[in-house]
Amino acid sequence: MKKLLSNLNIKVSIFYTIALLYLEILAKIIITKHFINDGLLYLILFTFPIVLLLTLLTKIFPKKVNKVLSFILLGIIIVYFEVQFIFYTLFSVPFSFSTIGLADQALDFVTIIKDAILSHFIPFFLFLIPFIVLIILNKKIDYERYHKHNVFTLIFMLIIAYLSTFVSLYPNRRESGSAYKLYYKLDNQASIIDKFGLLTYCKIDIKRQLFGYESEIILEGVEEEPEIIIIKEGEKDYGFNELDLNFDKATNNKNIQTLNNYFSKSQASNKTKYTGMFEGKNLIFILAEGFNEIAVDEVRTPTLYNMIHTGFDFKNFYSPVFLSTTGGEFQATTGLIPTQESLNSWKSKTPTIAYGLGNAFGRIGYRTQSYHNWTYTYYKRQVTMKTLGFDNYLGCGNGLEKRLHTDAELSRMKYACNWLEFDSDMVDVSVDDYLGKEGNFVTYYVTVSGHSPYNSGDNVARRHYDTVKDLNYSSSVKYYLAAQVELDKMLEELVKKLEESGELDDTVIALVGDHYPYTLSTEEMNEAATYKKDGTIEINRSNFVLWNNAMEEPVEVEKVGSQIDVLPTLLNLFGIEYDSRLILGKDILSQSEGIAIFSNHSWVTDYGWYQASSRKFTLRDGKTLDNESEYIKRINNKVTNYFSISKLIVDNNYYTYILGS
Repeated sequence: MKKLLSNLNIKVSIFYTIALLYLEILAKIIITKHFINDGLLYLILFTFPIVLLLTLLTKIFPKKVNKVLSFILLGIIIVYFEVQFIFYTLFSVPFSFSTIGLADQALDFVTIIKDAILSHFIPFFLFLIPFIVLIILNKKIDYERYHKHNVFTLIFMLIIAYLSTFVSLYPNRRESGSAYKLYYKLDNQASIIDKFGLLTYCKIDIKRQLFGYESEIILEGVEEEPEIIIIKEGEKDYGFNELDLNFDKATNNKNIQTLNNYFSKSQASNKTKYTGMFEGKNLIFILAEGFNEIAVDEVRTPTLYNMIHTGFDFKNFYSPVFLSTTGGEFQATTGLIPTQESLNSWKSKTPTIAYGLGNAFGRIGYRTQSYHNWTYTYYKRQVTMKTLGFDNYLGCGNGLEKRLHTDAELSRMKYACNWLEFDSDMVDVSVDDYLGKEGNFVTYYVTVSGHSPYNSGDNVARRHYDTVKDLNYSSSVKYYLAAQVELDKMLEELVKKLEESGELDDTVIALVGDHYPYTLSTEEMNEAATYKKDGTIEINRSNFVLWNNAMEEPVEVEKVGSQIDVLPTLLNLFGIEYDSRLILGKDILSQSEGIAIFSNHSWVTDYGWYQASSRKFTLRDGKTLDNESEYIKRINNKVTNYFSISKLIVDNNYYTYILGS
């Protein structure tokens, strides 16, 4: 072996070829769950120019410089792959450079990232292998400087290889989901990685951040979708949530023209017997950190349990994780699909979100206020709360901390608030702002007590640990469940304060989780689940709490729904006039097609489940489809459109254009 190594002379191009293909195939398997498909051919083709470029960069300088450059370049590539791996592990979506700056305190995730690396150490280590091999074999790699004619030959090969990648895109370029459309027009990160590899995705991502791109909307089938609502014979026709909008208004903006064309052909959702059921009542809306259905227990969380089973009981509701809390917040308060790009635009361009939670209720005279018991600038909420219609938002750093703590306590604290604060305390120090006042109110709470990591260092979980200590679960699951007990205490406190003010019957409480507790593994989630969850779809199944004390009987809802459906459901129940075509989510109580969409473009409908990674559709028991392949194609087009439309609405401030406000 020593003699073999001593005589070994490795061409740098061969090393890069093996190293990059290894990294790309490993990423493809981990992120897209694919190996052998048509994407593998594209991956090899698009990797070859990168190999030639790296070879060129490390063969045109003196030998020592070439060697140093080789370590630097491969190091940067591996760091990028590791970042993508950890990011995808945590958020189920690939990292995009548009994400940078979304959160102000990225260091708060250090512990979570460390735990993610330790719990996924084997794949994390596998990505390091090319660098380790480079260290071992660096003396055997040929870094000698190329002669001038070799350099010109390599440049010529690089140009030919690069151009060949574009030529490969043109066959079938008009088909939906084709390689051409993925490369130029579609916002489907996982499919781009599956088709071209992570390094080409990086190139596409950077190009789109710098120069933008023209999103494609697939109009095929929109005007004749089978979801068109027909009021059945014998049923009362309550009309539709639709305004008289002019989609033919003159505009030179191609993106707005595209949106006008799409919405003019879209179906509005119908009004129902529940329309206006809560008209004139108050609303308390809670975005609950890390809340999931596994936290609901008749003994540990009795208030949650009671609200779910005596209010609207949504049996097939999902809280899909889209880039942590900010993605869940965007879905629930705007009815749109979040992407890293649309979230970045939401925070930087301050678009008008006409139907945003505070705006919709504020327009009909409601007093609006919002609270968050962590840093008020986190995820730039000092900006986004205003776009949602909450101008008097309080968090830690702009006033809430002074209510939660004495001056002496604040002087000893590292941040404006403790990590973590108690949600019930947030209620105690805020209810006087809106209870007992004249007129209706809508109050929005973003909680923090249920935040990970779930361990003995969690002060919230320690307070309630006695409620879970005897459970036969792993430690992290018990600490998670203990932390969620605090959410129940918050609800208990709200009910108490509403009763004391005489406003309980006149107030609706709505609650959704921002995402499932993604620092728990699927196996850990299944310890407390009543059925076996998969790691893509069912792990996101949760509860949508929608409760009013004056409801005479519970209402069970079987239709599939998700966070994007929360806002339109509330608007309809409160009798607020709006155009349902302009919100991608739909009133869950209407006859509109039920669908839950996930970050990797998987989906669930009332007919079945579609796993985007395997491209497998599973029909629900008792359901039939006349043409399954056409149904899958139609829903896939719909899902693709929802991602593109959400981005176009935010980027082009579409609501201001079409609604005039």
